[in-house]
Amino acid sequence: MNIVIAGHVDHGKSTIIGRLLADTGSLPKGKLEHIRQTCRRNSKPFEYAFLLDALKDEQSQGITIDSARVFFSTSARDYIIIDAPGHIDFLRNMVTGASRAEAALVVIDAVEGVQENSRRHGYMLSMLGIRQIVVLVSKMDLVEYSKDTFDRIMAEYTRFLAEIGITCDFVPVSGKAGDNIAVGSERLGWYTGRTVLQALDAFEKEPQPVDKPFRMPVQDVYKFTRAGDKRRIVAGTIESGRIAAGDEVVFYPSGKTSTIKSIEGFNQPPQTSAQAGQPCAFTLDRQIYVTRGEIAARQKQTKPRVTSRIRASLFWMGAKPMIKDKTYLIKVGTAKQPVELDEVKRVINASDLSSTEAKNCIEYHDVAECILSVHRAVAFDCADEIAATGRFVIVDDYEICGGGIITEALTDTQLWMRDYVMTRNYKWQTSTISREDRAERYNQKPTLVLVTGRKDVGKKTIAKAVEARLFADGKIVYFMGIGNILYGVDADIKVAGTAENRDEHLRRLAEVANIMLDAGTILVVTAIALTQSDLDIISAAVDTDSIEVVWVGPNLTDVNYDLLVSEGWDLNDTVEEVKMMLQDKGIIFKP
Repeated sequence: MNIVIAGHVDHGKSTIIGRLLADTGSLPKGKLEHIRQTCRRNSKPFEYAFLLDALKDEQSQGITIDSARVFFSTSARDYIIIDAPGHIDFLRNMVTGASRAEAALVVIDAVEGVQENSRRHGYMLSMLGIRQIVVLVSKMDLVEYSKDTFDRIMAEYTRFLAEIGITCDFVPVSGKAGDNIAVGSERLGWYTGRTVLQALDAFEKEPQPVDKPFRMPVQDVYKFTRAGDKRRIVAGTIESGRIAAGDEVVFYPSGKTSTIKSIEGFNQPPQTSAQAGQPCAFTLDRQIYVTRGEIAARQKQTKPRVTSRIRASLFWMGAKPMIKDKTYLIKVGTAKQPVELDEVKRVINASDLSSTEAKNCIEYHDVAECILSVHRAVAFDCADEIAATGRFVIVDDYEICGGGIITEALTDTQLWMRDYVMTRNYKWQTSTISREDRAERYNQKPTLVLVTGRKDVGKKTIAKAVEARLFADGKIVYFMGIGNILYGVDADIKVAGTAENRDEHLRRLAEVANIMLDAGTILVVTAIALTQSDLDIISAAVDTDSIEVVWVGPNLTDVNYDLLVSEGWDLNDTVEEVKMMLQDKGIIFKP
């Protein structure tokens, strides 16, 4: 059973865990004596916390700086204790640790009492859906085992927890003296409740959500080629539900479908099924192109939500505030996409539960109800439906700066487009030649190169020269001007001299591009002044992550480009730049 232990800095968490390990005989032989000898050699008083704080930084600073896992057993079951940091600068690690826990111990120092961090920890545990909590009032030896002190702390923290809907038990302890850790204590004769060990054994093991709809975030897709093995194995961890060979599965957000051919395992006997909590790998009877970040679900079960706009409860831990008009990364399951703060609905102070309605940013330690806009639609569930696929973290400059839960899927502007695409993918007839086989044969990755810019800046000249260069290099490449679409497949909706039906023009362009990319080509397309909204429509339909945007000339729109060609460009130099970009991104071979 996974248990997180949290508390303010120096409130005694590590000492309690160390004592728990020692008193239950869970330490390796000679470990306790080794630590005692080390303390004697360094003229340091022995502390049970040294059994846990193994990192050099922790022992030198006296601060637990990572979510360390500790294993031990009782007669009732096996435990993993996740030691969550208490120092205010390391709260982000605590969220990471707590997100894996089924129950929690919160440690409060009898001398210092309830601290701001104590309340924050309680709020975060509540937000993460952890309802089994026991509060340990530590260092009772320093207050002479005072019942009044214990009662005062219990009353204060109980009032706070009641406001967030949590009830829990309180246990007075002394990690240093061992009181109420594994056995009761005569010095706490006024207390008749459980010891820490008994409280742990009283927690109810959370059952795996096997009866909920099947969800497996795709970790990766593996292809084997040795000895004629042509399997493509989809791998991940099942977060909920169950799956068996013969089940029809749908991958979201793409909407692609296939049927499970076999359940695979490394060095395991043959399996025909798998369920929540298990790492899983399976093959499909019809090969489809899926990538990391999609969620596998079963056909005819409740679908995950798919959108690019979400309402969320977010706890911000970044040193700089989360602001609008800045791009961050959101990680939901195995998906990772750029995201922006669209609107702050309400901000709650997690330490006193006061709220502020009007704010334009989310500051350090704020808990915000907010709207997030993801650059590309992601699949998820609301946290009250399936917790594991309803959690997320926000990354800024390679650091986790926020975490939270998704509370609602909001309608976005691409909904109409996704409906078309999901129907198309469901009905799609796949070739016996896979995308990977074509890429291997052609020695290139299928890619859509969008050359865009204002009118009369030379887009077609550059695009045709790129096509000619790649063709001369032996690549499968094709140039297509937007006019080829407008006066061909779009002839029935083209209105001369207007931008009417622009979204539908773009959708049809994207569908033609999708077919060309499925055939393994590099498609070079020109279009006037594409915006980010235009690109979103194309991205929703094109079956690849490899869309490269080249902007030519001045007066940029808001589109996210991959290469900027400035005014006064030289044709040969520009073609070489485009080729180098394709090489650097692994689309064509770089010698």
